[in-house]
Amino acid sequence: MPQTLAIVGAGPAGGSAAAALRREGFEGRVILIGAEPHPPYERPPLSKEYLRGETSFEQALLQPSGFYRENGIEAWFGVRATRVDAARREVELENGERLAYDGLLIATGARNRRPAIPGLGLGGVHQLRTVADCDRIRQEIAPGRRAVVVGMGFIGSEVAASLRQSGVEVTVVDRNEVPLRRALGREVGRVIEELHRDHGAELILEDAVAAFEGRERVERVTTRGGRRIGCDFVVVGLGAEPVTDLLAETGAKIQNGIVVDEHCRTSVEGVYAAGDVANHYHPTFGRHIRTEHWQNALRQGSVAARSMLGKKSAPYEEIPWFWSDQYGHNLQYAGLHTEWDELVVRGSMRERDFLAFYRKDGRVLAAVAIGRGRELRRSIPLIKARERVEAAKLRDPDVDLRALAGAAGSRR
Repeated sequence: MPQTLAIVGAGPAGGSAAAALRREGFEGRVILIGAEPHPPYERPPLSKEYLRGETSFEQALLQPSGFYRENGIEAWFGVRATRVDAARREVELENGERLAYDGLLIATGARNRRPAIPGLGLGGVHQLRTVADCDRIRQEIAPGRRAVVVGMGFIGSEVAASLRQSGVEVTVVDRNEVPLRRALGREVGRVIEELHRDHGAELILEDAVAAFEGRERVERVTTRGGRRIGCDFVVVGLGAEPVTDLLAETGAKIQNGIVVDEHCRTSVEGVYAAGDVANHYHPTFGRHIRTEHWQNALRQGSVAARSMLGKKSAPYEEIPWFWSDQYGHNLQYAGLHTEWDELVVRGSMRERDFLAFYRKDGRVLAAVAIGRGRELRRSIPLIKARERVEAAKLRDPDVDLRALAGAAGSRR
């Protein structure tokens, strides 16, 4: 039985793993190391209700403030790990200290991509990843101020919506023809585009930022298409990359994150990975996938904890599921659809009340819904079944998705 289990990364995966180790009865040392000075917290509110000032930071905490002390979890917050010596089973910290471990979980998550755009370092140019980032953006918010949001993925779309709801004049610049084009496709992206335009956001699509301009603070944004946009502040959201640096010298397999199996084990003995940083094998899809969402991180952290204790558990095969709230509309997505040949819609896209299925060769790969979250969750067994389903039945609102999923599952 191991004596010291260390977790690097105090986000949802790390926090979940620490709690699970105690829940599973482990009585040795549990050390949770996090670069931020805060205990683990939920990040989704940072682009939504916390950004709008509708909720407190305490409400976003994964556990009550005394949880870690009460459960004998050593909380090393505000401490940065810099290197892992896998041969000696040690983690080196920024202050030069070395921590010996029997088992190590890497839950370092992802970091924002920093595009090579002139003026990125000007005052008033922000990126959103941590609560400290969010607090800086909140200080910029006031009715009538002008913001430019760069990138219209999920974070950019949510930030744009929150700023508009706070009375900020918003212009969004995105290189794609519609918002969320890569994530959701053209048809659903068009729905999101119209939603933002209806709420007064200006969208500059199929264009990209050339520079941020100003003296000490940003004053305008210029685009490659020749637009000059005056602004008071900017939020840049151009994607993220997994933080794999710690394992650079260990020989661990790194490919779009830290490669792990369905039990969160890396290629290095005694080292595990979970959350946004982990590129895990998914039995349903028959390949490795990396999911950037807190729900996945929470659940995968618990799986990693059992693996660290040498306990048998079912392979991690949660179907990716996440949501987005924009202007009071709830969007949910489940599955994985890198390629599809048909989008089958139940409901009305025009009325923003629909459930749409991404299909390939008649099989449901994924689903997206606005205003129909309950129906979407009922469709998850269809995604897991990987069986052909008639398009007419998917469209028909009178066909019970649970029964349809049961029929598909029984044919496996």
